[in-house]
Amino acid sequence: MEERAVDKETALFDIEVKLMLKAVYRRYQHDFRDYAATSLRRRMRQAMTRFGCDRMSQLQERVLHEPDVFAQMLQFLTVQVSEFFRDPDYFAALRHEVLPLLATYPSIKVWVAGCSSGEEVWSLAILLAEEKLLDRALIYATDINPDALRRAEAGVYPLERMALFNKNYLAAGGKVSLSDYCEAACDSVVFDRTLKKHVVFADHSLATDTVFSEVHFVSCRNVLIYFNRGLQDRAVGLFRESLVRRGFLGLGGKETLQFGAHAKAFAPLMMAERLYRRV
Repeated sequence: MEERAVDKETALFDIEVKLMLKAVYRRYQHDFRDYAATSLRRRMRQAMTRFGCDRMSQLQERVLHEPDVFAQMLQFLTVQVSEFFRDPDYFAALRHEVLPLLATYPSIKVWVAGCSSGEEVWSLAILLAEEKLLDRALIYATDINPDALRRAEAGVYPLERMALFNKNYLAAGGKVSLSDYCEAACDSVVFDRTLKKHVVFADHSLATDTVFSEVHFVSCRNVLIYFNRGLQDRAVGLFRESLVRRGFLGLGGKETLQFGAHAKAFAPLMMAERLYRRV
């Protein structure tokens, strides 16, 4: 009986979450309705604690009537966990297998979809610079969270995280020290502004927006795991449309194209590193 009561409570909570997300879409035109239920459930409970709400209806009222609260809610609805050269094998594979092929193009366009606070964007800029490709490259860094985009564009990160960042960088085949690309400022580091000249930061939603440019490489890592199957297919469809013939797609370590609607549109390049090529 107790287990049934818990199941009923969870089902009611999920209904309330769906109602709030539908209201958010109508009020703010941000669409989270096809995010994975388990992740949403956890994040909404965290948000209720953060805003001191005992019930979802209270949180919904605040989100709909207080735009500042919705802006803060984006921290719970979007992915905000990243680090420089996260999963070094992925970046090593890019360096040795993908960039030599991208080097055959006269110019290179890269799309980092769901860039969060920008660690992967700056990592790719450094990688391109070390392989002498940055001068003819343009990186599109997109996210739906305005605060995350501002932090990504600023390129300022806690000094205490540099040891981890540098360890990842060296494991990915780094040629110097990561500190060569930034300057210390109190308890933070600021990354080289010359890298930023080749990056365009922009708002873009994989749930509602369309393709905006033709690109040679799309990196969307640890984002699809938060989507349900329908939204995953929509996002991969956008990547497929945006990629040039034989362009490259990189996903997170727990993500795959195997069972999706666009599986036949891509061939594995390096399966362990989740790197694919459009066929």
